[in-house]
Amino acid sequence: MSERDRRPEPVPALARPLRLPSAGRTLLHLGLLVLGAVTGVAGALVQPGWFPGGLLLALAAEAGLCLGAARATGSRAGAAAPAVGWAVAVILLTTSRPEGDFLFAAGAASYVFLLGGLVIAVMCATLAPVRQPDGDSARLGK
Repeated sequence: MSERDRRPEPVPALARPLRLPSAGRTLLHLGLLVLGAVTGVAGALVQPGWFPGGLLLALAAEAGLCLGAARATGSRAGAAAPAVGWAVAVILLTTSRPEGDFLFAAGAASYVFLLGGLVIAVMCATLAPVRQPDGDSARLGK
């Protein structure tokens, strides 16, 4: 076998230099961020209306958005983008206005929505499917 016919060794994923994401991927993540914010606002409006159905619907919408984004992009960043948008929108909605108006009442359902939504966002971003590196198996004996 000559030197030219031999294939070069694949470079491990952690040894590759970092690259900026493409413009399309950046726009996709920005769109997911906005969609997460819209889901947070919609969930904040729905969850007190039909207790407990509205609360479950709002949390299921966030979980579906984060998991769907993770599967669509194939990365954890895809799940994190709508989760960040959701968290920012919901945290901004918790502040009271100068007129004294507020959106979240001091009740168990509001706290379950806030904390449950954050837990769901972290779970979706952590358990998102990631791409596996190419090459041979790392297990011994194969």
